[in-house]
Amino acid sequence: MRIGIIANLSGGDTPSLDTLIEQIATRARERFATVWMAHIRGEDTLITLALAGRSAPDVELGTAVIPIYTRHPLLMAQQALTTQAAVGGRLALGLGLSHKPVVEDSWGLSFERPVEYMQEYLAVLMPLLRGEAVNFSGQHFKVNAELSVPGSPPAPPVLLAALGTRMLRLCGQQTDGTITWMVGPRTLGSHIAPILHAAASEAGRPSPRIVVGLPMCVTDDVDAARARAARNFARYGTLPSYRAMLDREGVDGPDEVAVIGSEDAVRERLAAFESAGATDFYPSVFGSSDERTRAYGLLRSVASDGRLAAV
Repeated sequence: MRIGIIANLSGGDTPSLDTLIEQIATRARERFATVWMAHIRGEDTLITLALAGRSAPDVELGTAVIPIYTRHPLLMAQQALTTQAAVGGRLALGLGLSHKPVVEDSWGLSFERPVEYMQEYLAVLMPLLRGEAVNFSGQHFKVNAELSVPGSPPAPPVLLAALGTRMLRLCGQQTDGTITWMVGPRTLGSHIAPILHAAASEAGRPSPRIVVGLPMCVTDDVDAARARAARNFARYGTLPSYRAMLDREGVDGPDEVAVIGSEDAVRERLAAFESAGATDFYPSVFGSSDERTRAYGLLRSVASDGRLAAV
């Protein structure tokens, strides 16, 4: 299982753009497989990764994830291909629907029939990323266009934030894998992985990536860390798509799927995710300065030697 790290959701102060770019370069030097960036209310993810890529060689740079509703698929393809060229072919393009309260209440857009919207979005986006012309007419998009980004490497892998059954099937049929958040190992092994692999196999596609993201704290005070996680990540338990995964896992809240404990306990937890089908893991590290230092030390060790405790 490849170990990555998320650059802009870790505990501590929100970094400036220059500091964030230096943090990405530091994580690259620490030999993490991928440095991921969330796309929420701060920096534009693709622009930041394009800037950081020049000083962060030899590491995959991923978006986790960019909401599709605010960018036309032509614009998304253009920005992704430009970033892909800037970082020398090391981009992983993570995309998602976001959530109904965000799309409708914050952006004033319609969240009606989201899976159909994503299906049409991919019908436009994927050929453009491959350098092909698109002539598409659907309910949501009517596009007749092509792109040419000189010097752009091959298309970046596309990963969907897919959790529901229909989205997972679409993901397996058309993309390179999924990127999850707030999904525990039981749900990963019994729901995410089987549906995704079956859809990819039926479509004749390669075995998909399953990129798992969760809060993480390496600590000796597990109860205090769980209480902190319950406060800091409570909002994720109220969003319908995450709530459905937590219910499927049989837990009350995000604190119960967060990866929390000693170094040995965290290694065992990571091994459980690998056994459930995860190909990649990226944590959002939280906690005190000492706890974050311990977490990064453990992650560097696992990224280097790949050693996980037996489940």
